[in-house]
Amino acid sequence: MSGEPGADAGELGATVAALTADDIAPARRRQLLTRLVGQARARGITDLFKPRAAVRWMTDTVAEIAPHVPIRDLATLRRHFPGLDDDALADRLVRNASRATAGVGAAGGGVAAVEWAVTPTLLSAPVLLAAETVAVVAIELKLIGELHEVHRVPLPAGGTGRAVSLVQSWATQRGVNPMMPGVGVSAVLGTAARRELRDSLMRRFGRNLTTLGPFLTGAAVAGYLNRRATRALGEQLRKDLRRTARALPDKPS
Repeated sequence: MSGEPGADAGELGATVAALTADDIAPARRRQLLTRLVGQARARGITDLFKPRAAVRWMTDTVAEIAPHVPIRDLATLRRHFPGLDDDALADRLVRNASRATAGVGAAGGGVAAVEWAVTPTLLSAPVLLAAETVAVVAIELKLIGELHEVHRVPLPAGGTGRAVSLVQSWATQRGVNPMMPGVGVSAVLGTAARRELRDSLMRRFGRNLTTLGPFLTGAAVAGYLNRRATRALGEQLRKDLRRTARALPDKPS
């Protein structure tokens, strides 16, 4: 376990932030995922064969890395994707995020293929699956934040408030309603909201078991499932955000 928890969290957040980039070469994505697995191991994670331990670690880690997920504001998005109207921009964001999560699935499958070939290292498979799940969730948190920007539905200001809203939006697949009272960190780390996050992560973790398919079959299936799930999340969120945006008073143009 790291002696500097703050620095450790920053390093983990930096790795996850790098994995959320739109265009990463496959070799670089595999390198980043391998680094994430190494950082998970460095935290003394040894019992992720137990599903409860894996989901508890993922829940804590998602809450920890959420403030580090880079969210581009609308002006930055327009600079990066010039000439696109709101609908086309949202389409592009969903497409890019779907490709990125598919790439994580492919990278995880490639790492797993090595682990099938080298039997003793198969012991690290649960850590790989947990790291892959966290990486996919981070990409989807970025997508959620940027779709809120495109639809002009404001997220809470400040790292903690924004992170809590992103995590809740991911767990419920609903947009943030700025007309509702704000919530604190306890809302995402305790009681019903935490159970909702754990349940959502458990479903993702179970789906990512396909990564352990022998050789590169796992990469193909995991990539396809990740792409499909991210696209479905994006489309569901866009529908919800359209409804929320129409109800907002004095919506900015």
